[in-house]
Amino acid sequence: MTFSQQTFAESLKLPYPLLSDFPGRQTIRSYGVLSEKSMNARRSFFLIDPQGVVRKKWIIENGGTTVVYSDTLLRDIQEIVGKR
Repeated sequence: MTFSQQTFAESLKLPYPLLSDFPGRQTIRSYGVLSEKSMNARRSFFLIDPQGVVRKKWIIENGGTTVVYSDTLLRDIQEIVGKR
């Protein structure tokens, strides 16, 4: 986990790991969020259940300028988890 992801996870008190595949970029390629032009990932969040099913994804098109509100993500996650 990168420093920025660790800080993000700690700020939300997340009880699970976050994925970083830097520098290989295999995961961001397979999830379709790699910008071939810049070779960076678009800012994105994926909620994956214990069986490996992607339950929801959030892809932020203007990651450098768009503020991602954790309350919105957490509300969506709690709603999805509550439906299981």
